[in-house]
Amino acid sequence: MDASSAYQDSLPVSSDALLAQLDDWGIPYVLHTHVPLRTVEDAKNVEGQFMVPGENALRLKNLYLRDKKKRNYLVTLEQDREIDLKGLGAELGIGNLSFGSADRLLENLGIRPGAVSPLAMITGAEKGVTFYMDAAAQDADVIFMHPLVNDRTVSMTRADVMAFFEKIGVEVHWV
Repeated sequence: MDASSAYQDSLPVSSDALLAQLDDWGIPYVLHTHVPLRTVEDAKNVEGQFMVPGENALRLKNLYLRDKKKRNYLVTLEQDREIDLKGLGAELGIGNLSFGSADRLLENLGIRPGAVSPLAMITGAEKGVTFYMDAAAQDADVIFMHPLVNDRTVSMTRADVMAFFEKIGVEVHWV
């Protein structure tokens, strides 16, 4: 099954429900629709459609990871940041990391591969997923991310993203 909005009703929280929750909380966002994006390269092919010249925008890549003790992590980084899993595990002080399976991704974050997003912490918070975010987010004017499906992107201000995390009780660990 793909990660597009056509299959969102099979997720624990649909993209539509997430967007309705943001609306109910008064957390603003701008919604962009596009072809399904599975990789950073795919995203780079369409991001020009919604980038605003002069805006300090953070475009993301997201890693669903597990350690040897089967603890789950969502690590959100600037899309061009180089990743070395061994080095990342050492930097975070959590040892060896590996990618979690598609089944565990759905179970712990409520999403499918290709739609991994900080907004998935709406499910991950309840499942005990630890969230790490690139420190570059602290300087961004706007952050682009998928709203649980990969044929939509939302842009939110840094303050609004942080308000979302506060609403769902997620502590952001900076990396």
